[in-house]
Amino acid sequence: MGELNRAERLQIMLTGAELRIIDTWRFAKRMPSRAAAIRELLKRGLAAEGFVEAVDGQRSKDFSVMPNKAAE
Repeated sequence: MGELNRAERLQIMLTGAELRIIDTWRFAKRMPSRAAAIRELLKRGLAAEGFVEAVDGQRSKDFSVMPNKAAE
């Protein structure tokens, strides 16, 4: 397998119903693990909201909800 760059760990608590929904989606999509399914769901949800991965070197003000002139 390829090298993975996952240096951060995130622990979340889910209800039984949330876990069943994730597992149902995971099996339908033939995802290898719950973690992979949750990463994919996060990526899809963020993309649907118009968020993309930040480019190295970008500053937090680049993501302001205010126009650039107001952020300066």
